[in-house]
Amino acid sequence: MAVRADDYLPHRHPFLFITELRSVEPGQSATGSWQLTGEEAFFAGHFPGRPTLPGVLMVEALAQLGGVAVLADPAFAGKLPLFGGIDHARFRRQVIPGDLLELEVTLGRMSARAGKGTGRATVGGELACQAELLFVLVDSTPSVAD
Repeated sequence: MAVRADDYLPHRHPFLFITELRSVEPGQSATGSWQLTGEEAFFAGHFPGRPTLPGVLMVEALAQLGGVAVLADPAFAGKLPLFGGIDHARFRRQVIPGDLLELEVTLGRMSARAGKGTGRATVGGELACQAELLFVLVDSTPSVAD
């Protein structure tokens, strides 16, 4: 049975963007893809007549893939990686319905509380997006307030 992104992440449809998980090196890196069908609801409004994948969703897809690489590492069991920051995000090409967005993330320094990674998204070998990601690690189950 193939390993899927939702085996690691709490994300579910319609906010799980990784349609195929290709490789995972726990605590190091991951590769995967997001097949854009054109049926995604955001295409209807972004933009009518010229549907375009929002750049922030490309960055979210990279962060989800980074989350897989983090959570595949037993050292981070019981944790949830949240966005702590996005640096140097650049969008290089339009991504449209039918495109296969290839994703790759490499993790950098990781501690028990936070970590960094770099991500790239391509279509047909052409760079669509790149960004540096900061993860903040929290407990995966919220504590009960008094």
